[in-house]
Amino acid sequence: MPNLLEQAKKIHFIGIGGIGISAIARMLLSLGKEVSGSDSSQSEITNSLKKLGAQIFIGQKKENIPDGVDLFIYTVAVKADNPEFIEAKSRGVKMMTYAQTLNEISASKYTIAVSGTHGKTTTTAMVAKILIDVGMDPTVIVGSLIKNKDGESTNFIAGKSDYFVVEACEYDRSFLNINPKIAIINNIDNDHLDYYGSIEGVIAGFREFAQKVPKDGYIVCDPSDEKVAKAIVGLNCTIIDRTKFYDKDLVMKVSGEHNRKNAGTALAVASILKVDLTMARKALNTFTGTWRRFQYKGETEKGTLIYEDYAHHPTEVKATLAGARETYPDKKIVVVFQPHLFSRTKLLLNDFATAFSDADEIILAPIFPAREPFDASISSEILGEKIWRQKIGQANGLADTCFLTREEIRGPESELFSDAKNVKVFDSFSKIESYLKSSLKAGDILITMGAGEQYKIGESLL
Repeated sequence: MPNLLEQAKKIHFIGIGGIGISAIARMLLSLGKEVSGSDSSQSEITNSLKKLGAQIFIGQKKENIPDGVDLFIYTVAVKADNPEFIEAKSRGVKMMTYAQTLNEISASKYTIAVSGTHGKTTTTAMVAKILIDVGMDPTVIVGSLIKNKDGESTNFIAGKSDYFVVEACEYDRSFLNINPKIAIINNIDNDHLDYYGSIEGVIAGFREFAQKVPKDGYIVCDPSDEKVAKAIVGLNCTIIDRTKFYDKDLVMKVSGEHNRKNAGTALAVASILKVDLTMARKALNTFTGTWRRFQYKGETEKGTLIYEDYAHHPTEVKATLAGARETYPDKKIVVVFQPHLFSRTKLLLNDFATAFSDADEIILAPIFPAREPFDASISSEILGEKIWRQKIGQANGLADTCFLTREEIRGPESELFSDAKNVKVFDSFSKIESYLKSSLKAGDILITMGAGEQYKIGESLL
C-alpha cells in the first residue's frame, strides 16, 4: 500500500457516488479507514457504501466535512466553487483526484491497465474474471459493477497478490496517472473531442499513455488499426496482437462481435501472464457481463423484456444494438436513448443518425448535459430529424449514410416513402413512460441507453 494512503486514517470524498471514485472508497473501507463523503444525489452506490460503514451526505456543503480529516479525494467533475472543495483547500490538508489516487496504488503493483475509447469496462471485467478464477487473486477497480467471489456486485475487489487490474480512462488524460506493466489499447475513436479537440489529439493522448509502459512491459492492441498504429510506433516494449487470440466460436453468456473481440484481448493478457488458455476460456464461458452493459433488468407485467446499456457514443450504440439483434433476431427492439453531452451530440450527429439501424423504434429523451452549459444549437429534436431522414432512406434501399431532405421525402415520388413512425422525440421521461406503457407488447425488447438517467424509465416500467 502506498505511503500516502497507508498513513491516512480519516478520508473524505467529494463526489463519492461516482463509479470510479467509489471503488477507492470501498478499498479504504476494507483497510479499516474512516471514510466519509458526499454526492449530489442518493444512488445504489451511495447506499452500498453506507452499508459498508461510510458516512454519506446527500448534497454538498462545508459542514459535511468531519473534523480531523487528513486526506481529501475528489472527482474532476467537482467545480472550483463547490463549497466542500473550497473548505478542503482552506484546511491545507492533502488533496488528490481519483486519477492521482490510482497513481498511488499502481506504483507498487504489477498493473494491468485497460484503455480504449470503447470496451474498457467489459474487457477489465473479463481480465479480472480470468485471474480470479485461476487463483491469481488480483486487486480490481472497474468503472462498473462486477460480481465478486461471493456473487455480490462491486466495483472494487481486494486481492492479496501484486496484480492490479484497472480501467484506464482517457478523459482529461487521467490514464497518464497509471503505471502499467501491461497496457491494453482496445481501440481509438473520435470521443472526448471537447477535451482533445481532434482525433489527432486523442491519438496523441493514447501515445503518451503507451509511452508509460516500460521496456520489459507489454501493449495489447490491434497493431493493424491505423489510429492505434500511430500511438505505438517506435516503442521499445513488446507489442501483443490481440487479434491473434480472437475466437469466433467462444461460448459466452454475453452476445455481440464487440464482446468476442474483448474476450480475445483478455485471452492475450492471460497468455502474457502464462495462464493456461483452456482455463481462461472456461472462465470466459461463465462471464455474465457488467452493470449497465446490455444488462437484463426484468420483465414487465405485459411480457416486455427490459435491458439497460451505458452506450453513449455511436460506435457503442451500433455494437450494442448489433449484439441485441444477434440475441433477438425476430423480436421488436425499441430503444430509449438519452444523448450525453451537447458537444458529443453535435460533433457526431451524422454518426449517431446511422447507429440505430438494428432498432425497430427509436425514442429520444432530452440531452443529458452533465458538465456542459446549455447549447441551443443542438437538441434531441435535431438528432431525431436526422435519424428519421436516414431511416426512410434505409427502408427504401438507399445507403445507410444517405440523409434525404424533407423535399426529397415529400417530392414527386413521395409515395415510395412511408412516414417514419419509428422515430419519436419526447421532452420528458414521464411522457416517454406514458407512451411505452400503451405501446409495448409481450415479447418486445426495450433497451434504455445512454450515460444519463434514462435507466430510470425502465425501472419505473418494472
